[in-house]
Amino acid sequence: MKKDLLVFAALLAGVALFLCFSDIQSVEDYYLLHIDDVTPESETVTVSIDCREVLQHLDELDPALKNDVPESGMLLAPTVYVLRPGDTAFDLLQRTVRHNHIQMEYQGADANVFGSAYVQGIGYLYEFSCGPQSGWLFRVNGKFPTKGCSACELKDGDVLEWVYTCSLDTWKAGTAVVEEK
Repeated sequence: MKKDLLVFAALLAGVALFLCFSDIQSVEDYYLLHIDDVTPESETVTVSIDCREVLQHLDELDPALKNDVPESGMLLAPTVYVLRPGDTAFDLLQRTVRHNHIQMEYQGADANVFGSAYVQGIGYLYEFSCGPQSGWLFRVNGKFPTKGCSACELKDGDVLEWVYTCSLDTWKAGTAVVEEK
């Protein structure tokens, strides 16, 4: 009996310690913690996630995804977020999708030859979901960077656009690149 009481007391003490040192949050609290309030002093970036091109290629879209594409084609309209020191295009995307509960999947920089994170899918739209040349690209201030998203540092006032293309060749034609810093 004494042994059972000691085991119970130890278990109770373990649970008490766990609760004292745990930060238990609701799902809403967890997601909202990662977005800073925009103030007049904040450095900011405007972020959007655009899949409007899919609307012109619905015949090529995987039928299982037709309900995942918003009627407007915008997964996220242009929205202003606080820029933290050293933030990259990938950092902002991660905070943005987390805050807005938008699904995203990526491959880490250590898992590919480019040395940068690779965004495989956003909002359930993946590479090849809408044809053999489809996938996600990003632009900074209207231009395609020469670096991967986790190597492309942003600065105050930048406009970051994540765009889904159904024809990579169309996007390559006639587009300039962001100058290296």
